[in-house]
Amino acid sequence: MSAPAVDGHGRFPAAVLCGLGTAPSELLVPNAEISSRLGIADDWIATRTGIVERRRAGADTSTADLAVRAAEAALNSAGTGTVDVLVLATVTPDHRIPATAPAVAARLGLHGIGAFDIAAACTGLPYALQVAKGFMATGTARRALVITVDRISHLTDPHDRTTAPLFGDGAAAVVLRVGEPGEAGAVGPVVLGSDGRHADAVVVPHGEFMRMRGREVFQHAVTRMSEAAEQAAAAASWSLGDVDRFVPHQANARITDAVARRLHFDGGRVLENIAHLGNTSGASILFTLARAASDGALRPGHRVLLAAFGAGLTWGATTLIWPDVSCVADRPDLTHRPEATR
Repeated sequence: MSAPAVDGHGRFPAAVLCGLGTAPSELLVPNAEISSRLGIADDWIATRTGIVERRRAGADTSTADLAVRAAEAALNSAGTGTVDVLVLATVTPDHRIPATAPAVAARLGLHGIGAFDIAAACTGLPYALQVAKGFMATGTARRALVITVDRISHLTDPHDRTTAPLFGDGAAAVVLRVGEPGEAGAVGPVVLGSDGRHADAVVVPHGEFMRMRGREVFQHAVTRMSEAAEQAAAAASWSLGDVDRFVPHQANARITDAVARRLHFDGGRVLENIAHLGNTSGASILFTLARAASDGALRPGHRVLLAAFGAGLTWGATTLIWPDVSCVADRPDLTHRPEATR
């Protein structure tokens, strides 16, 4: 296997997290609704996934709608209305052409800035962070807005036990500013990887629903996230014992548990947020960070290790010292409308 792509550490200006915002979707879908449709026991989903309920976007809510809400919250958190570049990580753009990012930038009043989409599925956050870091390292941007957003539930077959219970919809965003490599909030070395030989393990063929080989994805997710986490910690000159909080992509509680065991992280150091949101794709890590920061499980000064895995296959990991930053959540009116997600 070739060496992972790892950025330099400390040789360039850092990208420092200075704002965080989230935007969950408005429709509440409890397990009972899905288990009834699938003809399975009420506790089947929770036992196998750790999910109790999820939020899903209604048919009239676009990817851009969710992205704008999260971006506004993040800009509010950062206390700024301007950035130099917008990177939007999504695999559910509103159109094939054009990209969703320019429309989001326009709705935010960010006219004339660079704005583009990247597609790395559930690994969208580390990929987008590395892109933003590159803009800052080269002096092209002093502030960047990174948005992670997906409406994956609309790509799943409502009668497929493998995918129907898993996915929720939502968006989360961070504002990054140029800063010093050693300061709180500075995004550490980013480890990125992919293996297209297994691209068909998670795939949405044109005009069809998602297909996923669950057992194979589980095995790859555990292995790749564990390896990437170890590599990112080492690149930051941390031992795994230095890590105060580990935040994996919230794909499935069993995957999280398996990765934590492999890395020898006890439960107190592992942050989880899947029970009430489901798998929110690239936004899941930011949702988890925001909730933990709000409830006190994550505090300024904590050493945080992030790891993600997604379709492609793709994976990534990075580190940061958690800064003293406010987390702003856009809270829609919550609605429970059975079958409203279709």
